[in-house]
Amino acid sequence: MTDKKGSAMRVAILGAGAMGSIFGAELTSHGVDTLLIDVNAPLVNRLNHDGVVIRRGDKERQVRVRATIDPKGEGPVDLLVVFVKCWATDDAMKLAAPLIGGDTSVLSLQNGWGNGEKIARHVPDNRVLLGVTYHSGTVTGLGVVDHTAVGSSYIGPHRGNDLAAARAIASSFTDAGLPTEATAEIIGKVWRKLMLNVSANPVAALTGLRSGQLMQDPHVDRLMTGLAREAVAVARASGHPFDAEETIAYVRESLRAAGPATASMRQDVMAGRPTEIDVITGAIIEAAESHGIDVPLNRAIHALIKGYEAARPDPGKVA
Repeated sequence: MTDKKGSAMRVAILGAGAMGSIFGAELTSHGVDTLLIDVNAPLVNRLNHDGVVIRRGDKERQVRVRATIDPKGEGPVDLLVVFVKCWATDDAMKLAAPLIGGDTSVLSLQNGWGNGEKIARHVPDNRVLLGVTYHSGTVTGLGVVDHTAVGSSYIGPHRGNDLAAARAIASSFTDAGLPTEATAEIIGKVWRKLMLNVSANPVAALTGLRSGQLMQDPHVDRLMTGLAREAVAVARASGHPFDAEETIAYVRESLRAAGPATASMRQDVMAGRPTEIDVITGAIIEAAESHGIDVPLNRAIHALIKGYEAARPDPGKVA
């Protein structure tokens, strides 16, 4: 993996949760100089001492990785990949300041809407890239991740149509076993992934069902279908001509592929963390209001998740 000058590329990943660990392990395994940054000191200690354990089906591998809670002294990297929760983006970017040089590209592979704008507060907008990934992972222990589904990723510029940086990164990720496509239509890809998250993530959080189980209950399936139809109406009003039936089929197929995965929002509520409901369902509600569209199901789901957060269940306990 090389940068545009042909030198070995240095990569840093903000967030050593499920997805950060999966990407960090793959890049490291393929010889990429990769640093994981996380504020969880026990996790960082475990990663540095024992590496990260990635389980895929009945196979398990242990990858030695580098990790830190403070990147001061590391020097600028060529690529900073952001995997932290949306509500932690600003603080994480401040922490990563020593890693950002004049040529550093910053790629968000986070859930939800609005991450590019947050990152652009810290680096020039022309060095910000957005992306979505269809890998799924579940943290099952300190430094242990179940890689529950292998998928493709898509990246592109936050602003403009210059694909040079995105293509170089996509090629390097693909070479490292992380199939990635550069696209000038990344905003549409982000909207499409938002449809999946709006339909399934909060429902999984509230019901406790795994991804592949959600469509099996007719009541839950009808709810997800209704959420998707509302989101499609908002997307179409926003200039993204999605088809409702095709979108519902895409949601179902994505959940089928994810199988035993535990949705990220479900992992958040089980751990007692704030969820990303405001940049997922909240983003649909905000856009709906700007277009005068009623989205009662999304409003109800948003209120339920906010109430769940207010109740603050004990970390690790299922409601």
